[in-house]
Amino acid sequence: MRLAGLLAAALFGAAAAFSAAAQDVARGADLAAHRCANCHGADGRSQTEGIPSLAGQPALFITTQMILFREGLRHVPAMLAFAQGLPDREIEDLAAYFASLPPGPPDDRRARDPALFAAGQALIGPRNCAVCHTPTLAGREQVPRIVGQREDFLARTMAEYRDGERVGADSQMNGAVVGLSDAQIAALAHYLSQRD
Repeated sequence: MRLAGLLAAALFGAAAAFSAAAQDVARGADLAAHRCANCHGADGRSQTEGIPSLAGQPALFITTQMILFREGLRHVPAMLAFAQGLPDREIEDLAAYFASLPPGPPDDRRARDPALFAAGQALIGPRNCAVCHTPTLAGREQVPRIVGQREDFLARTMAEYRDGERVGADSQMNGAVVGLSDAQIAALAHYLSQRD
């Protein structure tokens, strides 16, 4: 367990060093067009169920996730082929490109359900979401933007954290969603997806 902690700390140190290095948004755009657009959308806004939008995500968050994929520490089968052997410079460029894009909801976002929206809004404060994700829920550094994200992706991700099937760089998210019912997760996901 201690080795895993040291490895995670080393990865975050490396990610922080990457964010300080020169990044090329144009190179990142070219890489994304050939490697990422089919799933994450041509403008970084996913139109595919279960696939997250990357537009407007913090560069350090994307860098960290790509390092975790590349090093085999985060297991998403669809990402393995794309991340394996990806050079640091290309990770930096992709992160800079996606961070530069304006965020927005997917085109297929469902209509707002006022009751579900209100139920989700009531859960945000007690779960302290704004502490890490910022008061606007737009994320920062290695913490993702969650507003305007795909509802299906948010619901699945929170359920995975709750059920111990997904572990982040630390246990913050696991603790934040512990004890939530499926209905509460659905409400939170709806609320977040409806926020711009």
